[in-house]
Amino acid sequence: MTVKNHQEFLRKIAPECMVLLKSDGSFPLSGPQSIALYGNGARYTKKGGTGSGDVNVKQFLNIETALKKAGFEITTTEWLDSYDAAYEKAWRKFRNSLRRQIAEQGLSAFLSCMGAAMPEMEYDFPMEAGGDVCLYVLSRNSGEGTDREVKKGDFLLTDTEIRDIRKAGEKYERFLLVLNVGGVIDISPVVDAAPNILLLSQTGMMTSEVLCDVILGKSYPSGKLASTWAAWEDYCHEGDFGKQDDTRYREGIYVGYRYFDTVCKNPLFPFGFGLGYTSFQTELLGLEKEAARIRVKVSVTNCGERNGKEVVQAYVSVPEGKLDQPYQVLAAFEKTDELKPGESQVISLEFNLKDLASYCREISARILEKGSYRIYIGNSSRETVPAGTVILNEDIITEKVTSIADQPDFMDYRPEKKCQSGQAQEEERRETLYITREDFASCEDMRQICPKKTDDEILAVMETMDNCELAYLCVGNFQDEGNKSVIGNAGTVVVGAAGETTRIFQERGISSIVMADGPAGIRIAPKYGRDEEGVYSVDGGNLEELADILPDEMRRLFLQKDRTEKRKGEIFEQYCSAIPVGTAIAQSFSRKAAEQCGELVAEEMEQYGISLWLAPALNIHRNPLCGRNFEYYSEDPLVSGCMAAAVTRGVQSRSGCGVTLKHFACNNQEQNRMHSNSIVSERALRDLYLRGFEIAVKDSSPAAVMTSYNLLNGEHTSSRKDLLTGILRDEWGFDGLVMSDWVVTGVVSGKKYKYPSASASAAVRAGNDLFMPGGKADYEDIIRATEQPDALYPVTRKDLMTSAYRVLKTVKRLAQKKSE
Repeated sequence: MTVKNHQEFLRKIAPECMVLLKSDGSFPLSGPQSIALYGNGARYTKKGGTGSGDVNVKQFLNIETALKKAGFEITTTEWLDSYDAAYEKAWRKFRNSLRRQIAEQGLSAFLSCMGAAMPEMEYDFPMEAGGDVCLYVLSRNSGEGTDREVKKGDFLLTDTEIRDIRKAGEKYERFLLVLNVGGVIDISPVVDAAPNILLLSQTGMMTSEVLCDVILGKSYPSGKLASTWAAWEDYCHEGDFGKQDDTRYREGIYVGYRYFDTVCKNPLFPFGFGLGYTSFQTELLGLEKEAARIRVKVSVTNCGERNGKEVVQAYVSVPEGKLDQPYQVLAAFEKTDELKPGESQVISLEFNLKDLASYCREISARILEKGSYRIYIGNSSRETVPAGTVILNEDIITEKVTSIADQPDFMDYRPEKKCQSGQAQEEERRETLYITREDFASCEDMRQICPKKTDDEILAVMETMDNCELAYLCVGNFQDEGNKSVIGNAGTVVVGAAGETTRIFQERGISSIVMADGPAGIRIAPKYGRDEEGVYSVDGGNLEELADILPDEMRRLFLQKDRTEKRKGEIFEQYCSAIPVGTAIAQSFSRKAAEQCGELVAEEMEQYGISLWLAPALNIHRNPLCGRNFEYYSEDPLVSGCMAAAVTRGVQSRSGCGVTLKHFACNNQEQNRMHSNSIVSERALRDLYLRGFEIAVKDSSPAAVMTSYNLLNGEHTSSRKDLLTGILRDEWGFDGLVMSDWVVTGVVSGKKYKYPSASASAAVRAGNDLFMPGGKADYEDIIRATEQPDALYPVTRKDLMTSAYRVLKTVKRLAQKKSE
C-alpha cells in the first residue's frame, strides 16, 4: 500500500477502536454546520503516547483543522486562541522545571522526564459562542518513564474542565464530550452532565479525520472497553503501585472486572461495554460440545436504523473449591460483520474448558475443580444472560508444571463479599452439558521437553568461533558507550532504528537484525542524510523531540550537532504510519482489524529495511495509573493474548518480518522501572500476567520475546531461568529469540538502589540470548564470566553456544524473503 492507501485503511479501521459511552441520539449530524469547539484536545490533539511508543509521521491534523477541512465552521476561535496563550505560558514553566530537574539530577531525571506530560492547567475563559452543537475535546497523555498521578489535570479532571463541561451540557442542545486519551481517566464528576460521550482514544495519524467521519455518520464507532472505567476510589486498592523498591501485587487475580464483578461494585462503564449508532438483539441458538471444547451459537440482529457491528462476549463462572474464583472470566468473544438494519448473522463463540483451569501451587498444576461452569453471553461483563451450564463431576489436572518464582511474603486478597447469580431459575431452563475425564486429552506433563530440530549449517559456523566471537553474537552492535540508545536510537543501518545485532561477521555472510520500536507503528528518525561515508543522523534522529526539555549542555551532547553539521549529504525522509495505540486496537475486539494493522506495519518494515519490530506490548492493565498502559491492550489476558497474536500474524505474514512480544513479565509501572521488584504470587502470575503471553506464543509463534526492566520476586526477569527456559521454552514450546530491554544494566552511575542492575552474564546463563542495545561493559561481563569459574554468574561455552545459536537462527529466519 502507498501512504495514501495507509491513510485510507486507518480511516476505515479507526472507528472500530472508538467506544461510544453515552448517546441520546443527537449524533451523528446531518452535515457540516457551525459548531462550538472547546477543550485542550481541540488544537493539542494526541495521536498516541510518548516515548518509544511514539511514531514520526509526515502530517497530523488537530481536531480543529480537521473539522474545518470537513466543512464545519468553528465559532469558538477566540476561546481557542485564549487557550493557546495560556498553554504556551504553562508549557514554558513546565519545561523550565524539567530542565532544572535534569540539570540537578542528571540522566536519572531525564529518564523519568522523557515521558512526562504537562498537567492540564486551570483557566477561566467565557463560553459565549452560540449555536446548537458543541464538542468538548478532553485530552490526556502519558509515556515511557513516568506513571500518571491521582491529581487534577492528570487522572482527575481539573476544576475548570468540570465547570466547563457541565456548562456546555446545559448550554447546548447537542453536546458531545470527546475523550482523546490513551488510558482511563476519572470522569465521574461530569458523566451525568454529558448526554453523549465518545472515547475517541488515540487512534493514530488519522484520529482527527476519523472523528469528523463519526460525527457526520460516514462511519460509526463499534469498539468496546478493554478495561473498566471507574471513579478512582472504586478501584481495588489492596495492592501496591508505584513503590520505589518493592511493589506487592496483593490483589492477586482480582484485577479490573474480575474485582468489580466479584464484589458487586458498579463502575462508570464496565469491561466490554460500548454503544453504537444502532441497537442489536442477540438470540441464543444452542450450546454444543466436542470433547472439552464448548461452542455457543448465537444470532445477532441489527434492530436499529443504521449500519453497525456488535461484539458478543461469553463469560464463565468457574466453581469454587479449594481455590477462590472471580465471579466470571471472559472465555470467548467475536465481532460481527457490518450488519444493515434488519440483517442478522449467526456466530459461534468457542472455547476449551481446559483454558479456564486455575493454577494450584500445592500440586504445581493447573486444575479444573468439579462443579457447575455457568456460561453467560452478552455485550459487556454487566449485560449478560445465561447460556447454559457445563457440569464437571470430578477434579481434573489439565497441566503439570514446575513451580517457579518463589512465594511472596503475603497472602493474595480474597474478597469477603461476592456476587451470587440472581438468574438461577432462568439458568435451570438452559441447556446443561456434562464433561468427563475422557473428554480431556491425556494429562499433559509440561515438564517433558520436546526435542527441537537443529540447524546443522548454523552449528557448523558456530564451531569455528571462539568464546569471544560467540559473546559478540549475544550483545547488540555497539560502537561506544554513549547513552543515546536509552530510548531506542542505536541503529546505524537505518537511522533512528532502536538497534541491531552485531555486524562484525558480515564478511562471513552473517547479516545483522535491524530493530525498530513500536507498538503504534515503526519508530525511526523522520529524516536522515546520506553522503560518501554512508547514512547519518539529522538533528539527533529520534532525540530531536526531547531536546526542548534538556539543558543546553546535555542537548548538545545528545543531538551531536558538532558532528552532523559538518556533513553535507543529501537529506531523505522516512516518515511512517501511526496506527492506533495498543489499547485502542484491543477496543476493536476485532482480530481481523488487529491483523490488518500488523500487515500495514510489515509493509513499512520492508520499505525501510526493518527486520524485527519491538512490539506488540501486552502487559496487563493492572492499575490505570501505569504510564505505558496506552501501549498495552487490556486488563484481560484473553483479549491481550488474542490481539497480540493477531498483530503478530499480520506482521509475520511477510517473510523477513518478525515481532517481539514485550515486556516479559509484570512490567506494570514506570516508577524506578529498572530496579523495581514486582512481588507476585505464582497463581496471579500464571493465571493473569503470563496468560496473555502464553496465548500469543502458542497461537502466533513470534520471532522474539523481550524481557522486562523490573525484577520479579527479587530477581531480574532477564536472569530468571525458570521463567525464560522453564515456562517460555519448555512449557510453551517457544523456539525463538529472547532479548533484553534497552540498557537494563543501568545508565546512571553513583545512584544507589535496593536492588542491583541486571547482568549480561546472568542473562545468557538464564536463556536471555541477546543483550540490547549492546555495550563494551556487557561484552566484557560475559567474557569474564566464561574465564572465571568463581564469577557471580559463571557462563559456560555451552551457554554461549545455546544463545548464539538462537541469535543466528533468528538472523537466518529474518533474512528469508518471499519470492516475488
